[in-house]
Amino acid sequence: MKTVHQNIGLRLPSVIKSNQLLTSMLLSGALLLTGCQSTNLGQSNMVATKQSPSTAKKTLAAALQQQRRQSFSYHSNLEIGNEISNNQQVTGESSKQLVVSDYVNEHCEETHDQAYAALILQAEKQNTDILATDYDVKRDTIRQSYFECVDAYHAWDDHQYDSDVKVAADYQALFDNYEDKPKPIDAKKAQLLDAYLLKPLSINAQGIYQPMAGKATMLASVQYQARNHHSSINQPIYVDFKNGDVYLWADNFALLNSELLDDKLGTTWRNKWLKIAIDDGTLPKGFGSEVIKSHFAALDATYDAAPVGQFDYVAPNTLASLTPKLPAQQLSVMLPTDQIIRRVQSFDSYQASYQSYMQIFYSRISKRYPELVKEAEPMTAFETIQGSPDLTSKAMVKKVLAMIKEQMADDAAIDTNAIANKDVQELYGFDKRGQLKWQQMHRQLDNTSKPNTDKSLSVDVLQQYSAINTTALAFPNLPSNVQSPNASNSIDLRQYGPELLQYYQDGNGTAMGKMMFNMLPMAKERFGVIE
Repeated sequence: MKTVHQNIGLRLPSVIKSNQLLTSMLLSGALLLTGCQSTNLGQSNMVATKQSPSTAKKTLAAALQQQRRQSFSYHSNLEIGNEISNNQQVTGESSKQLVVSDYVNEHCEETHDQAYAALILQAEKQNTDILATDYDVKRDTIRQSYFECVDAYHAWDDHQYDSDVKVAADYQALFDNYEDKPKPIDAKKAQLLDAYLLKPLSINAQGIYQPMAGKATMLASVQYQARNHHSSINQPIYVDFKNGDVYLWADNFALLNSELLDDKLGTTWRNKWLKIAIDDGTLPKGFGSEVIKSHFAALDATYDAAPVGQFDYVAPNTLASLTPKLPAQQLSVMLPTDQIIRRVQSFDSYQASYQSYMQIFYSRISKRYPELVKEAEPMTAFETIQGSPDLTSKAMVKKVLAMIKEQMADDAAIDTNAIANKDVQELYGFDKRGQLKWQQMHRQLDNTSKPNTDKSLSVDVLQQYSAINTTALAFPNLPSNVQSPNASNSIDLRQYGPELLQYYQDGNGTAMGKMMFNMLPMAKERFGVIE
């Protein structure tokens, strides 16, 4: 299922700006419709005599397009890894990949000091003076290495302004982008991060998607299991496409809401759903349908523009040896596969494709509904005093579209030279009948020019597909009478929100709540400053 995959992992991270989060809220209903159920591609395609890149691209395109209206059950697993910890150990030959200082101009001195300190320790263990003749050769080697390093550094520094100055190739490679390279302390931190957070952490999601019935479910779960600690949280999600509603399990938010905002809440949210109406009737007629059409059009256009060279076939028995290395838990699921199609993009190509998608989507929506992207007219003094009552779906969509426009401008200004040279890899597994059974994606969590400790994190998302089990509960952890939301077992957020705001306007509420509401522009516009 392409979209659930995207929501969990594809834009994780660079993805993870507040404006991208709001964007995903606008598109959530449409994105679910790109779900990936088993799609029969035809036996002839799967035994093609010439498995060329063009065949791979066409075969995958057919699968992704046909699956959009299929019902299916899915299971997603997300693994977060640390590339420094996995590939940059401090010992052995790999230590040469690390740098010793935070700044390039301190490298030679820091290297000298560390080598001399190590020699002192060696002498102390042997009960020998460091100035003894036994250490003459080693001391001289350290000194000569230091002078050689300093000369190379000055040559490299001069080379930045005079290309005729020659620099030794090994030092050129060392000093170029020095401050972005991993350091021993980064590797140590990465090992601790793996041991105490990443390895005990498990992130999964499962559910069903039924477009003809107009519904989709997701049971998202996060678990942390260590020797003396075990905790988990599950968030049931129910999407009603026909009415344009999204339901979240209210119990998960009740305690926090009671402590921070609603001190009168009590237990009224117990065993209830929280209803979020995407359309309250203020959006143009057919808007939801147009969002879905625009989403598909943008997906197809960006896919069609992708170079054929990004696609190829991979032999299943080579999965274990692929680079980057696949997580063991996901690999075990992927190995019993009859055919695999791979797509590999450079990060700048991946980013450009996403930019193209957003531009196509925004262009279609803005042309179809110009009133949603039109800048608001300046308010009169009276209107300013009265405040704006527009806490509506239309107002929210206008703000989200404005954020999309702003995001496109920001992303277009990114210096591509600062983007890490990392590939984004997608794998698609088919069974012998030509049915898509899973898809997997690997990408670095942050490829921008941030500190290296941030750039080292990578994410692997595996999505599996199967037929729907009609006898299984969508939410096994919930009572049977609340498996499907309805008016009697849900809290309507659009009714609850104004009531809570009025409660504060009447002088009630918590100190934290008053501060938070005063920070919300739309609440402030409608109610003014809450004392």
